[in-house]
Amino acid sequence: MTIVTTEPVSVSRRIEAPAAAIFAILADPARHPDLDGSRMLCEAVDPRPVGKAGDTFVMRMNNKFMGDYVMANYIAEFEQDRRISWEPELVEASREEDRELIGVKGAMRWSYELVPDGENATVVTEIYDCSGASEERQQMLRGGEVWRNGMKRSLESLERLSTAG
Repeated sequence: MTIVTTEPVSVSRRIEAPAAAIFAILADPARHPDLDGSRMLCEAVDPRPVGKAGDTFVMRMNNKFMGDYVMANYIAEFEQDRRISWEPELVEASREEDRELIGVKGAMRWSYELVPDGENATVVTEIYDCSGASEERQQMLRGGEVWRNGMKRSLESLERLSTAG
């Protein structure tokens, strides 16, 4: 069966924290391993926060299929306290069979949208869009559905991190 993705996968959660506090975590790559529901992020290579579209952050990653690898993430959208998105690009791979994907940019996008909901609450929506990926990659990712549970865990962690204090 061929999956051609036209709709992104999204998960939302209302968090009892102001958008600015939540956005500060999302814009700080050093915090991403703490909120990562996929459990694949190991560390930010350069832990400085991003501040605008066009910025880049690099993450060391690991999973049971690819082993160790490195992704550069290009900030595609940056609207302070409202929206941040990035497009990952594989830049290093430990397995030979993954090296053909090095340099493929723009095939996937991760986004977070923040909508204030009351005085100190925010509805956060995490979005994964793989509509630019090859049909083979979309099939492997089940149109992005493989990430849904991890996205739920990420938003749970984001709530914990943004309300700790």
